[in-house]
Amino acid sequence: MKAMKWVPDRVLIVFLLLLLSLYVTSSHQNTDQKTVSSEIHVTKRVQTNDHDAKVFYKHTWPRMKFGWKIMVGSIIGFLGSAFGTVGGVGGGGIFVPMLTLIVGFDAKSATAISKCMITGGAAATVFYNLKQRHPTLDMPVIDYDLALLFQPMLMLGISIGVAFNVIFPDWLVTALLIVVFIGLSVNAFLKGVQTWKKETILKKEARQNVRLIDTAGTSNADHPQTESHINTNQTRKKVSVIENVCWKELGILVSVWIFILALQIGKNYTRNCSALYWVLNLLQVPVTVGTSFYEAVLLQKGKRVIASMGEEQRRLHVWKLMVYCTCGLIAGIIGGLLGLGGGFILGPLFIGLGIPPQVSSATSTFAMTFSASMSVVEYYLLKRFPVPYALYFVAVATAAALVGQHLVRKVIAILGRTSLIIFILALTVFVSGISLGGVGIANLIKRIEKKENMGFGDLCSYRVRS
Repeated sequence: MKAMKWVPDRVLIVFLLLLLSLYVTSSHQNTDQKTVSSEIHVTKRVQTNDHDAKVFYKHTWPRMKFGWKIMVGSIIGFLGSAFGTVGGVGGGGIFVPMLTLIVGFDAKSATAISKCMITGGAAATVFYNLKQRHPTLDMPVIDYDLALLFQPMLMLGISIGVAFNVIFPDWLVTALLIVVFIGLSVNAFLKGVQTWKKETILKKEARQNVRLIDTAGTSNADHPQTESHINTNQTRKKVSVIENVCWKELGILVSVWIFILALQIGKNYTRNCSALYWVLNLLQVPVTVGTSFYEAVLLQKGKRVIASMGEEQRRLHVWKLMVYCTCGLIAGIIGGLLGLGGGFILGPLFIGLGIPPQVSSATSTFAMTFSASMSVVEYYLLKRFPVPYALYFVAVATAAALVGQHLVRKVIAILGRTSLIIFILALTVFVSGISLGGVGIANLIKRIEKKENMGFGDLCSYRVRS
């Protein structure tokens, strides 16, 4: 009953914040209209065969007026955040098409606002999971050693991905998106089917054991323990948040986040491609790579273990650790490039490593909170989104994340099937791939018809006119 009271209270607070956001944005409506009328232009120099040409990218920021567009967008955003945070993938693949096709933002502004929504939903999910325990082991549901291995590389990838967002042409982004997302969704679905079959076998064995015990006329004292194991050990003893957090690992992650954030802020006050610009960029490498390397060495020597991977993975080989770190880097690059959470890669990857779905979702969301918030800061410094709109949709995503986590855990406790999380992950990734791919193809067709330049951009000449 405590849990039932806890979630509605938090959701009520979130909705109050949402109403406050509406009030603030409505009070600034006149100012917003003036801002829209004098729209911001982003200048990108594009190399042509004969000479340099300036291409002006116009931001499209619709007025903050509560109507059917915002209502429909809020509903889709709510569902996207609920499913995305449960699957540990954030939901950015649903947010971006919603913001462009329904609300009316341009693609790059939608990407930035989607990062804000991912950060809000991920932060709410982490807050919810701080007191949750591992489904079968005596440890937190968030695997901090796993996060310490992946998260620094994820943040390094985010910085690279944001730069690629300026450079890469839309056609290349669309092609990469479709291929990656369809592959990930198919792989996650197959893993979900495999897990579902294993759960079915365990349930049959449990029922057979119960019948044997009843036939023999013995006591049923062991029966509740068997059922509780199948139902993800929901009745295990509760611990406080202080006891359930690995403070040393969390401190290292927060320290890395602060250092990288400081570098990003400093980089914003330098000229692109200047010596100081590259120094600040390169300083990220020893910090992020060094942190992941430190954790990898401890894992390789057996001084630390990723307990969620099972007893057979007590000591990881060097080549596996290198592959894991590389996957974290790639996940960050894709997240920064497409405006999606790194969970779209980390979630399926963790599932493939044999980590329980609850732990996979919680840990990928935990790592994604750091990386997504980093992108929000970078996009804010680049003036890529209107703050009132971002605050409103963050409130929607936060409320959805809390509701989604609570409801799915209740369903899993009743049905005893954690594979539901994997199916939600696969569905979210697939829908995201189709929607983003469709929007990307439609935009490419329009640009081809208008004979617009579709080449690479120039990072060194990128600037924002305010």
